[in-house]
Amino acid sequence: MAQRGSKWRQGCQALLLLLVPLGHLRSQCLSAKAASESLFDLVFSIVVFGSIVNEGYLNSPSEGEEFCIYNRNPNACSYGVAVGVLTFLTCLLYLALDAYFPQISSVKDRKKAVLSDIGVSAFWAFLWFVGFCYLANQWQVSKPKDNPLNEGTDAARAAIAFSFFSIFTWAGQAVLAFQRYQIGADSALFSQDYMDPSQDSSMPYAPYVEPSAGQDPTGMGGTYQQPANAFDAEPQGYQSQGY
Repeated sequence: MAQRGSKWRQGCQALLLLLVPLGHLRSQCLSAKAASESLFDLVFSIVVFGSIVNEGYLNSPSEGEEFCIYNRNPNACSYGVAVGVLTFLTCLLYLALDAYFPQISSVKDRKKAVLSDIGVSAFWAFLWFVGFCYLANQWQVSKPKDNPLNEGTDAARAAIAFSFFSIFTWAGQAVLAFQRYQIGADSALFSQDYMDPSQDSSMPYAPYVEPSAGQDPTGMGGTYQQPANAFDAEPQGYQSQGY
């Protein structure tokens, strides 16, 4: 029975050593997916604000002033440009954070980073939803007489389309960040300072077991035989002499 218990403890220890790196590997996979999502967000934001800045303003021959292609509403163009530029900067910030994340040793800082990713991603998904509805509505009520030559229409539609796509990419970013938080809460990533067991040098050898302790309490198997002390007996061939 004692031998079975020892083997059972050995199996549990081996399973724990296997599950911790697997949890860390899954977290790294989610981080890679989040990084790819951030790249999509980055590209979509460039398309939105670039389309509006380049072709979102038209010149009126009669008035001699530029006006927004979305129903002559300057707020619509300003909103699209502002959200696009701020999203672009946010993507750069979180791409840098993803690259620096493995070097963060503090558990609290790791939690704050992942929680901020969840909140910021959900916030931008909401802003892109508002932007898509706003731009689509203003484009729908635009008057054909304001743009008889249909200048910049492709760019205006592209900004609306990629605003719609950005809703799902940012929502997906929030979901991935939430999954990453759940994995971290269930594994050693948030419960303690994670260290790869293969690189942990704090226990390079098996624990010492006293001969009088009986069965090995750690389940490592076997008993420890204390070597003979070389100073307890005189070396062979040596004859002590009295003085």
